[in-house]
Amino acid sequence: MADGYLEKHHEDYEARKAAWIRKKKHLPQNGKREIERPDDWAL
Repeated sequence: MADGYLEKHHEDYEARKAAWIRKKKHLPQNGKREIERPDDWAL
């Protein structure tokens, strides 16, 4: 395949991958939530 078919598709893949990574970095992270506990445990 001397026409660069594989190279072109690899470049397209790398561009999509980079866009996905950029989008992923800007999403809010779902970390552990802190549970609000009452000050008085006897309640």
